[in-house]
Formats: sequence, C-alpha cells, structure tokens
Amino acid sequence: MHHMTLAEIARGLADKKFSSVELTQTLLARIAQLDPQINSFISLTQDLALSQAKAADERRANGESGALLGAPIAHKDLFCTQGIRTSCGSKMLDNFKAPYDATVVAKLAAAGAVTLGKTNMDEFAMGSANESSWYGAVKNPWNLEHVPGGSSGGSAAAVAARLLPAATATDTGGSIRQPAAFTNLTGLKPTYGRVSRWGMIAYASSLDQGGPLARTAEDCAILLQGMAGFDPNDSTSIDEPVPDYSAGLTGSLQGLRIGVPKEYFSAGLDPRIAELIHNSIKELEKLGAVIKEISLPNMQHAIPAYYVIAPAEASSNLSRFDGVRFGYRCENPENLEDLYKRSRGEGFGSEVQRRIMVGAYALSAGYYDAYYLKAQKIRRLVKNDFMSAFNEVDIILGPTTPNPAWKLGAKSSDPVAAYLEDVYTITANLAGLPGLSMPAGFVDGLPVGVQLLAPYFQEGRLLNVAHQYQLNTDWHTRTPTGF
Repeated sequence: MHHMTLAEIARGLADKKFSSVELTQTLLARIAQLDPQINSFISLTQDLALSQAKAADERRANGESGALLGAPIAHKDLFCTQGIRTSCGSKMLDNFKAPYDATVVAKLAAAGAVTLGKTNMDEFAMGSANESSWYGAVKNPWNLEHVPGGSSGGSAAAVAARLLPAATATDTGGSIRQPAAFTNLTGLKPTYGRVSRWGMIAYASSLDQGGPLARTAEDCAILLQGMAGFDPNDSTSIDEPVPDYSAGLTGSLQGLRIGVPKEYFSAGLDPRIAELIHNSIKELEKLGAVIKEISLPNMQHAIPAYYVIAPAEASSNLSRFDGVRFGYRCENPENLEDLYKRSRGEGFGSEVQRRIMVGAYALSAGYYDAYYLKAQKIRRLVKNDFMSAFNEVDIILGPTTPNPAWKLGAKSSDPVAAYLEDVYTITANLAGLPGLSMPAGFVDGLPVGVQLLAPYFQEGRLLNVAHQYQLNTDWHTRTPTGF
C-alpha cells in the first residue's frame, strides 16, 4: 500500500479494497521501521491518526466520498496543531503545544485527511538543506550522505521514502520546490494569498506560502484543493474562487507558449542539469508546446534583495520569542535583560541568529533606506520583469536548482554558498507568483527538477502541464533503493 499515490488511495478506499485504518496502521509501522534512517519526523501522532482514520471509514460507510477522506498525510512542523507539539524545528519551541489548529490543518482534517505526524524542517524554515533543525539533519532517501533540501526537507524525505503519499510544506524562497527537486517529487508553491497563513508560524510574512508536496502533479492537485481558499482570519488571504484542480488536468498543451529565460543558463548551472532541462523542453514540444527565449534582466539582483527582505521580516517576526510568554526560557535569569538575552541566545540556533542580526541591521536607523527600501524597489523590478514576460508567454520554464543535492555538511561553513542554491526559486516568492518543480531526471544517481512558473492564480495551468508531462515520462515513478 505504501507505493500508492493519493489518487490511487482514493480509488482503493472508494472500492473498499482496504480501510483507512488498515492503511494508517501500515504506514505508521513503516515509519517506525524506516524513519530512523532519514529523520524525517519530529513528532508522530499515532492516536490522532487512528481516530481520524476510524472516523473517515465511518464517514465512507455512511455514503460520504472525497479524494482526501481517509488519506494519510503529514504536516510540516510549523503548522499549528491543537494539543500537539509545534516546534518549527527549534529548541525555542520544543515544549510548545499549539492551542488551535492552523487553517490548513483544519481544512484538511475537515476533508477527512489523516495526520500521521509533524515533519522535520530547518529551524524556523531558515535553510536550504534541512541541517539547521534542533532535532538533527534530515537525510535524502536517494543517498543518505546527501541533503534532502530545505526547509521542507522532512516532508520531502518522508514522501520520497514512501512513508506516506503526500505532505504539507511551505515555501519562502524555494522551500517546497528545491526539496521536491532534490528528492524526485512534485512540489507546488501557490500564488501568495491562495493558501491561508493563519496558524502557520511566520518566517518572512510577505514571502511565506503553504503548499503541497507529493509524487505526482495529480496528487498535488488533490492536496491543494483541500488547502486553498479564502480565510477571513488571514489579512493576506485573497478572496479568489478555487477551481477544480483535478478536473483541469485534461487540457491539451497544443500551442502553449513556454518562455525559457536566457539568464537561467549561465555559468552557475551544472551542464548536466542544463541538458536534462533541454530534454524536458523537447518532451513538451512533442506535446504541442511552443518554446520562446525570453529575458528576466533583474534576476541577478534577486538573491541580495531576498536576503535583505527575508531576514528583516524574520527579525520582526521572531521578536515574540523572548522566554516570557511561551517557548524556551533560560535557567535562573538574573534580571529581565538576562532573561531575554540568554533565552534567545540558547533557544535559537546559529542560522536563525545570523538572519535575525542581518535583518535587525538592515532595518536599523541609517540603514533602512540603503538596504531594506532598496531591496523592495528591486522586488518591484523583478515583478515587472515577470509581468512583461507573461505578456508574451503562458508559462516560464527552467531549472529548479543549479546543482543536485550536496553532501551533508558540505556547505555548513559557507552560508552564502547555500543561499546561492536558491537563485532560480526566490524570484517567484519576491513576485508572489505560483511555481512548481517536477522530476526531470538524475545526475550521479541524484534527482533533478524542472521548474515551471505561471501568472497569478494559474496553479491549474502548472498542474496540467506537469500532469501531461508525467503521462509521457516516468521520472516521477522512480523509487529510492531500500525504500
């Protein structure tokens, strides 16, 4: 059962080939057996999962149906789950049990999804390797000596290892798409505002967006359907109708205009990945797509702009973690100042501290205009580049990452080298656009992803292109050895 996709599970449950309780028990046993190798879970929720599975079976027995009814998933450990530890991968929140469910959690539970647990992640979603977690690094099932990508590496590794069919994730600068590329999955970052951020612990509020990680575009469509929608509790949520994503997977690609930015194929791109991307382009051409070279001239400024804006927002968002109201508190503080300093110094890891300090500096008096304001102007230029490009093409295609997954620890002493791995993904977050990564092949036995970008609220277009591509290729069906 562990090799089934969400779509196959839905059909199996509808045909009564197995029950949700049987499936849940099978996957919980598989997690207990295999997860010690990859460390993809922070918390398992066996009792909750079995009670939700039993309730789903009863709902089906009473005539209900639904693609997610009885389907097992997991949540990245920054989505608040009532009465369950929500740690954000940090010592700071190791003892925090959320008093409410995030909107994403509540919506998926209402749809009948079964929560198996909370997945490991870079601390406060800050990282590209899932090595900054207080709970230890996550390992890539394709090669246990390599990273799975971050910050949603736990969700990606768990799905890639067939511990469960799909999981929720979040994307601030590529944290859904990059792990998807590194672990041979399909990952979708929706349009900013498409999925509620209420109850999703913030890293950078203007960039964060929740989305699905799964093995196929069809499964991402199913999970996104359950996640998306307007939420009055979230001031950044946009009241835009949610289409039937699964029904939209049948569209022809005949005449689809695909833009390929010339800036994507620079010296920083591994030539073996470039070859795989060109092979993907040829496959889409066979399906009727029309390829056009385009330009995104301000792409070169995206990384410095992102690494001013994101840390600035992080320094503000993380100021609430002070050892007073909830979370980690230092032992025997001498006074209030000592309480603040030691609680934050001991509770936050080095990468989080680094970004808080960078952000506080960028927002400080005398530097706000020089750094933060200038970065926001660059952000507008990046968005304008995309708006001009989408006047000429329907989607934009390119690599998800410049290199395959690197070895654990290889970039730990050089944060900038890790930051540069986000070069192709962060522009979508700066502009608020939807982006998708899908499997495109392998380099030295490690997966490679191709990225698709579309205009606002055109997630359905991305999913359809990826689905049609997956109907004609088999990269997404490959399974890591031993799993």
